[in-house]
Amino acid sequence: MKNKYSQLFLISNVLIILDQVTKFWITLHIPRHYSISVVEGFFNLTHIRNPGVAFGLFASHESEYKVLFFVVTSLIAIIAILIIFHQSPENKKAARIGLILIFSGAVGNLIDRIVFKEVIDFLDFFYNGFHWPAFNIADSCITIGVSFMMYDLFFGYPEKTNISNPPNKSEQL
Repeated sequence: MKNKYSQLFLISNVLIILDQVTKFWITLHIPRHYSISVVEGFFNLTHIRNPGVAFGLFASHESEYKVLFFVVTSLIAIIAILIIFHQSPENKKAARIGLILIFSGAVGNLIDRIVFKEVIDFLDFFYNGFHWPAFNIADSCITIGVSFMMYDLFFGYPEKTNISNPPNKSEQL
């Protein structure tokens, strides 16, 4: 795809729809706080609602403005992501893919916050007493997107600069 905005539109729409369809399926077929074992001793589909942020932070904090705060914060983050995406150079493909994934996840969870005032989580992994907090497709997009951004930060090609090659030692004398 040549146009980066077409790429943003197509990929993010597919991921947002996938996120919302899976959450809708969970709400229709699995009662809240109920689990269906998919891989015994490792993975369940568990319908829970997270009124907080990542990993349930601030979930127990009660405030009439909490949802509004999370919605406004999400909108600011989405706008920042779009600005960074707009400014991203052509050679930063991993960073741009990461931004698309983070954008998709942020929008998917924002929809939940607006519609339900909380986020629907259902992917529930555990092993030998270790239990990872339940998450959803949008959370996965954000995590994978951040991984792409980190990859680009550490291993991506540096932007071209207009600095010429330094003079060799014989020219300095």
